[in-house]
Amino acid sequence: MSAEIEELLKRYQNYPNVTGIIILDPFAIPIKTTMEYTLTVHYAALISTLTYKAAKMITNLDASNELVTIRLRTKVHEVIVLPSENYIIIVVQNPGT
Repeated sequence: MSAEIEELLKRYQNYPNVTGIIILDPFAIPIKTTMEYTLTVHYAALISTLTYKAAKMITNLDASNELVTIRLRTKVHEVIVLPSENYIIIVVQNPGT
């Protein structure tokens, strides 16, 4: 599993404008991060709650559907959340122009 996590980290680090990557286990505990610890914990808590609620909303609307990606864009950052069975990947990047 560790090799898989390292591969995910390397893949997303090569994208342009990426400022941070966090990989969470299914219980929202950070497994690997490229960000400061306190910021990582803050993102993990907030994003895991958002992901859970978004996934629940999607399945309530259509039981045959599932959440694949969440993309949030602000003036300062863009946050991309990629939930899966084993991980929640959070990619923080500077928004492109």
